[in-house]
Amino acid sequence: MKRLIQVLMIAAVLTGCQQPVEEDPVTDPPEEAREDNSEPEQEHPELEGEQETREVEESDMPEVSYQINQANWTVEPVTDEEEQVVLLTIDDAPDKHSVAMAETLKKLDKQAIFFINGHFLADEGGKEKLKSIYEMGFEIGNHTMNHANLSDLSADEQRQEIVALNDLIEEVTGERPRFFRPPFGVNTETSAAVVEEEEMIAMNWTYGYDWEADYQEAEALAEIMVQTPYLTNGANLLMHDRQWTLEALPSIINGLEEDGYGFVDPAAIE
Repeated sequence: MKRLIQVLMIAAVLTGCQQPVEEDPVTDPPEEAREDNSEPEQEHPELEGEQETREVEESDMPEVSYQINQANWTVEPVTDEEEQVVLLTIDDAPDKHSVAMAETLKKLDKQAIFFINGHFLADEGGKEKLKSIYEMGFEIGNHTMNHANLSDLSADEQRQEIVALNDLIEEVTGERPRFFRPPFGVNTETSAAVVEEEEMIAMNWTYGYDWEADYQEAEALAEIMVQTPYLTNGANLLMHDRQWTLEALPSIINGLEEDGYGFVDPAAIE
């Protein structure tokens, strides 16, 4: 069965070369595909007080041992670390399901980067979600204020999209993001310069499927995330704040572990 799926996927990739870039599983979903109104927001406990202690202490931080390959966005070891690993990332946070996804990952003892869109922080509820995710020990990344295609914006507008969100995240968490992922995977000379000024690490991804109609169901999504031919050592896995992705998370992680993959702690990336 696994080989059949791999053959079908390779055929789909070859067909996809003739389609618009949005159809390729290694590209970002089109704008309309990012909306998810099918499920109510996941409940999560409200935070008490303005200053909470983050669960990750400095003494618990791993030594830096991985880096992002800027040619293909995979995670590769700097030292003699395990090569058969993947990096979990979740975009479009904190929308309806991010806190529940963080809680699921916490129970499974797995780390991930949550890439934040600033428009989800427009009210106190959104800020509390971000704070909750951060205080569970997860790395926070910058996915721009408004999820605009940066190539459509002026240099000043691009800077605002990135720096203003860093400022806002720091206001909520007390820490500026270390990671940046551009919407739709579109980097520009301006965004690259701003990311360097902000001392962030830029990344895109290796593959993702949860915006495609065929995979907006937990079982199908979990199967393709593990059996895709794009899965390789250091794969940078793109997921989104979606109900079906939340439901698929345990199966995705279990499947990857059964295939011998470990999981990179983002804190170990330089």
